[in-house]
Amino acid sequence: MGGPKVLLHFLLVLAVLKHYGCHLGGLGPPSCPAQCECSPSTWSTGVSCTQGNLSQFPVDGLPNSTTRLSIQSTNLSAITAEDLRAAPGLVYLQLYHSNLETLPAHLLQGLPHLTTLDLTGNRLAYLQPNALHHAPLRNVILKNNLIHAAHPDWFPPNSSVTFLDLSGNRLTEVNSSLFRNLPALRNLDLSDNNLRGLGAEALRPLHRLVSLNLVGNKISSLTAATFASTPQLTRLYLQQNLLQELDPDLFQSLQRLELLLLDQNRLQSLPFGLLGNLSSPEEKWGRLVKVFLTGNPWVCDEGLEYLWRWVTTFPQKVGFASDMQCAFPKALENRTIVSIKEEELGLGLNVTHNL
Repeated sequence: MGGPKVLLHFLLVLAVLKHYGCHLGGLGPPSCPAQCECSPSTWSTGVSCTQGNLSQFPVDGLPNSTTRLSIQSTNLSAITAEDLRAAPGLVYLQLYHSNLETLPAHLLQGLPHLTTLDLTGNRLAYLQPNALHHAPLRNVILKNNLIHAAHPDWFPPNSSVTFLDLSGNRLTEVNSSLFRNLPALRNLDLSDNNLRGLGAEALRPLHRLVSLNLVGNKISSLTAATFASTPQLTRLYLQQNLLQELDPDLFQSLQRLELLLLDQNRLQSLPFGLLGNLSSPEEKWGRLVKVFLTGNPWVCDEGLEYLWRWVTTFPQKVGFASDMQCAFPKALENRTIVSIKEEELGLGLNVTHNL
């Protein structure tokens, strides 16, 4: 009864099961590599491989429906484009804390849906040009590797990458050529490298940049033009560097800046007008401004006037203002800046400056 329809239905079921890598014994579980765990859902499969003795890419048994693949803390030392073709539907690929030392050119060829690539904690010192071509990447994480020089040709022209994390590497410099293929970049993390500065043109291609993290480098100075091409910047992390002096026009183009971290540098004072863009009412752009300035060796004399007036005028905009202390002179050592009186700084009574 209804033989042809039943047969057609059965064949359709078999086709679906085959497409998603399922066994036929009692509609058994989908296939899965021996050293991994698979989490199938209706339309996709997540695969996680965390066994330390895994030394080769888990091609055998990898479901065709794999969209998320995470390989963590293994002995995987190499990967090829042919390996990745076993999962052509990948959207998210994490190769985390393995032993990868290099990536071949055209690695991502055949992954038309891959948007996130996380290579945190490997031994990558060098990437081949074109290594990150072919896939529509939006998030690239190269954190905690051994990279000492970044190359613009890692990325194709007009790359769609919006998030790039190069933190915890060995970079000593960056220039504008590095970012020439990244016009869509919005978040850039260069923290915990060995950067000594940023050239005046280094960020020139990054007109859409919203967040820049430069924490934990060795930056001692920045030119007035450093941020001239990044007017969309709202979060700027400059703490734990070697900054001693700042140009009064350094942040002039950053009309949307909301979060500025300058703590733990070597600043002794701030020039008049430096924080002018942060002095406007918080209703502008709908932003909530916060500046962090603790951990600097502030010299509490007349040269501190601008900082003192700014902190006492806008205490709500200063993070941990009560922890900002004088390092010099001896008479005011360890005094909090907010507790100091005008006469203690030796300021005249008729001085007027714009904040």
